[in-house]
This record gives sequence, structure tokens and C-alpha cells, in this order.
Amino acid sequence: MKRTHYAGVLRTEHIDQRVTVMGWVHKRRNLGGLIFVDLRDREGIVQVVFDPDVDQTAYEAAEKLRSEFVIGVTGEVKKRQSVNPQLPTGQIEIFAQALVIFSEAQIPPIHINDEDGAGEGLRLKYRYLDLRKPKMQANLIFRNNLTKAVRDFFNREGFIDVETPFLNKPTPEGARDYLVPSRVNPGHFYALPQSPQIFKQLLMVSGMDRYYQITKCFRDEDLRADRQPEFTQIDVEMSFVDTEDILKINEAMLQEVFKKTMDVDLKIPFPRIDYAEAMERFGSDKPDLRFGFELKVLDQLAGNSGFKVFSETVAGGGTVRGINIKGHARDFSRKDIASLEEYAKTVGAKGLAWMKFAQGEITSPIGKFFEEEEILAIRAIFEVEDDDLILFVADTREVALTALGALRVEVAKRLDLLDAGELNFLWVTEFPLVEYDEQERRYVAKHHPFTMPREEDIALLDTDLARVRAKAYDIVLNGVEIGGGSIRIHDAALQKRMFQVLGLGEEEVKEKFGFLIEAFKYGTPPHGGIAYGLDRMVMLMRGAGSIREVIAFPKTQNAACLMSGAPGLADKKNLEELSLQMVKEAGNGTNRTSD
Repeated sequence: MKRTHYAGVLRTEHIDQRVTVMGWVHKRRNLGGLIFVDLRDREGIVQVVFDPDVDQTAYEAAEKLRSEFVIGVTGEVKKRQSVNPQLPTGQIEIFAQALVIFSEAQIPPIHINDEDGAGEGLRLKYRYLDLRKPKMQANLIFRNNLTKAVRDFFNREGFIDVETPFLNKPTPEGARDYLVPSRVNPGHFYALPQSPQIFKQLLMVSGMDRYYQITKCFRDEDLRADRQPEFTQIDVEMSFVDTEDILKINEAMLQEVFKKTMDVDLKIPFPRIDYAEAMERFGSDKPDLRFGFELKVLDQLAGNSGFKVFSETVAGGGTVRGINIKGHARDFSRKDIASLEEYAKTVGAKGLAWMKFAQGEITSPIGKFFEEEEILAIRAIFEVEDDDLILFVADTREVALTALGALRVEVAKRLDLLDAGELNFLWVTEFPLVEYDEQERRYVAKHHPFTMPREEDIALLDTDLARVRAKAYDIVLNGVEIGGGSIRIHDAALQKRMFQVLGLGEEEVKEKFGFLIEAFKYGTPPHGGIAYGLDRMVMLMRGAGSIREVIAFPKTQNAACLMSGAPGLADKKNLEELSLQMVKEAGNGTNRTSD
């Protein structure tokens, strides 16, 4: 028996054809004299009829069928008597003439149904069963179609797919590395790549000119809904380009990919906003523009007001900012606003002040502290209309911006304003080159130390480092950063200067990045690139709540695989071969080794 068709592709044009389909028993019904089986494969479900008048042997064999048995059926396609409009195959059915049972199945611990309601732990433990669900299979097929569209685009545009090493030298900068001990070099370790950054720059030095790769990367860091210890990047690098070239070709790529995979026509060029404006207007470097609620400054008025929380904050060098939840004052009771205040505290704010404007009146616990002309000024600043609610945060600039940035998104969620069907793309540009690390007590690179500063800001490297802007850019979709990159430093002297301002000594630079600096001595083209989080892209495009929904075999938030039991213990012989020994017995999932 050889398969001729997938079950889910059969249609009325196949009527009267003899076909062979193979798959899983989705459902079996014995109606007394006829047995109906819904046969499922990755393309869908088709109804098979076992009729003793057609084939007695097949009918008798079908009596033992149960859910998830794996079978093959040969039969004739006929017009279905009772049409099922819910199925693409609902107008036809197969009258079985032969049945093969390839394997029987026990009752599965989870139902093979998109709406089975199984908990995530159970789903991940039996992932091979979870992946039988039509929705999960559709996610993986979509992912395949997406990567194919990406490859087709870059191949056509002259990019070369080059694999870079997985076993690299550890670099303490950035997130924690996953370390791999070397057997042939006792006491030495490889690091799994957090990104192919240095190698793709070396490919530009090598003259490859245009490179891309869809590759695995690894970071040993705390996990959340859109983060995994191993993830997939679409990695891109180009020579002899500047920011405009990178943005333009990536807009074209995204436009083509979304058309091919979702039949969506993206309008390009995408809007652009620099980092400083994004923070001032939206309190985020990845703003969601599907709704309003922009931040406004109240400092001048607040500093002279009778409300001490405001005036003392401004006097102390802080700021007072607010957002207008236009047209939704009636949607928030005092209890609802108290809930928003609790949320604001979780994102750093000390508290939340508010004013309601409805039916020509003001409702607010702080309204008594403001004169009539001050209320009029607030109305003007926030463009207040009837049924508006203003939320205020008074704090340091950083806290006020980030708290209100998070609060505007939270309010939008509660008001159900986040339309998943709306695709709002945005470039955020001109990020700060560095940021201050309180623990390190020094400036560190905001992206990485190979990022090119804007030419007009290079003079500030030695005088006002915090004001230096980078030739860096992020691509944002619906308030989620799906990719980011920069123009790289290609001048050895400037790269050395960058290391110096970051506080890296000559020996440290040589130890960590010596081979890159050496390569720059032999002729390096101007170059830049970008990397996308493929898992995150697919998650957004499929409307999934977590990247675990679009990865075949993901890890939990504890970086564990519930199905295979990874990570596991190494036996004593393996440790001895690697010149390692346990310094603490395994327990609570924490193992420590030493060489």
C-alpha cells in the first residue's frame, strides 16, 4: 500500500478516483452496519466509510479501530451524503476497499484537539502528541513557509548563506554564555554563540559583501514568554552600506515575506522615529502605535502648583508626566483606577494621580490643589474633551517615562484596543551608544562595542559620552522589537578608541577581541547589518501568546525540556574525560563542576 494523496487535499474533483490515504484515526463512529472514521494527517481530515457491502474484510478490521491508531486506507472517493461545511473535505468521503493498521495506540494523555484545555506542562511533556494538533502543525508549516520566503528573497538579492561556528571563545560581555568543556584541551571551554556578530563582520572583511544565515543562538538568561535559552535568528550583514541601505532592503524583504506568507500588503517605507522622541512621546524604545495615549509634560505647571507631590518632585529635579485616556473615563471606576495604581507600582512608580473630566465636571482627589486657570492649562496641554481620564506619574524622568510607557499599554489591553490583525511597523533609530551600568560603575555598550557612533557625535566620545548617538536601529511590530542592528565600526583606530571609552584595557581587548582587531588591519569595508528573532516574528504573525507555541520542542521557564528530561547529569566517566569533578552533589536542579 502506497499513499497517493494527503487526506486533507481531497476535493470534489477527486470523485470516482481510487485513492490511498494514511494517517491517524481522529474519531470512529459505529452506526450499526456502517463504520465512519475521520482520518487525520498534517493536511487535514477526511471521512472514511467502511461498508460491508463494499468490502467485508475492511469493515471487520475497522471494528477494532480506536483513536490515534495509525492506518492506511485504499478506497473510492464519492460525493458525501451529509455535507460537512466545517471541513474543506466536507463534500466528499472515501468508501474503503482495503485497510492496513500500521500501529495501535493507547488512550493518549491529552486530546488531539486545538481546544483540549490541557495545561502547558502536560502539553510539553507529551509534545509529540501536542504537535499532532492542527493548530500546532499549522504553526510549524507557517514557520517553514516564512524561512523559505526569507531565503528566496536574500538569495535573489545576492546574499550568500554562510554557516558560522557554534563552538566559540567565551566572551564575558553581555548575557551569560552556555559553556562547553573541551576534552582535548583540559580546563578550557567553548561558548555557544549568543549571536554570530564577530564572524559575520569577519565575513565582510573576507569580501563576501552580502551574507545571511538562519541560525541558532544561545543565551543563559532568565526566560519569559518571548525568550528561550536557544532561539533562532535571521542574521544579515552587508558591505559598503549605510543606515538607509539596510532599512530599505529589509523593508522590501518584510513586504515580500508578509505577502507570501499572510497575503498582506505592507505599505513601505515604514514610519521612523528616533530613540529620544520615542521615549518622550511613548515612554518606550519599542512603542506600540496602534492606539494613542501619548505622554505629555506638566513640569512648569506642576512645579508651581499647590499639590506638594508634584511641586516637590519638580523642585528635586524630577518630572511630572501624564497620559490622556481619551473617551474612556466612564470605563474606569475608582476601583479600576486603584488597580491601575497597583500596576504602576509594579513598574517602578511610587503612585498614580488622576483626573476625570465628564459632563463638564472634574472628579479627582487632587483637584482641590489646583486653581481654575491651572485646570484650564491642564485641559489645553492634554487636549481634554468630555469623558477623558488623565493619569499622572511624578518621579525621576526615567521612572516617569518607563512607568507611563508600560501603563499606556496596560490600559490599552484592558480596553481591548490591541487589534492583533493590525500590523503596525516602525523603525526606531539613533539609540544611545552607551548606557551606565550601576553594578559595573561604568558605561557599557547599549548594543555591542562594535556599533558605529554618528559622525557628528564622535567628538563627544571623550567629553560627553552619554550624549553620543549610535547608528543603531530596531524594527518594531505592534510594540514588540522583532529585530535590531547597526552600522559597525570599520576603522581600527576608532574601534580601539571605543574600547577605551568603555573602560576596556589593552590586554583585555587583546584577549577578548584580538583576532577581530587584527583583521581590521588588512582592509575593512564599511558594513552593517541586522538580526531578527525568528521565533518572535512567527509568534506575532500567528497571533500566539508565547514563542513556545511556534517552536517544535521548546524549554520551560526553568530552561528544562519536560519531554526528554534535559538538562541531565553527566556520569562520572564523562566528567573525568573532561577533566571535571563535582564540587557539590546535584540537588534542586543545580549542579556545579570544576576543572
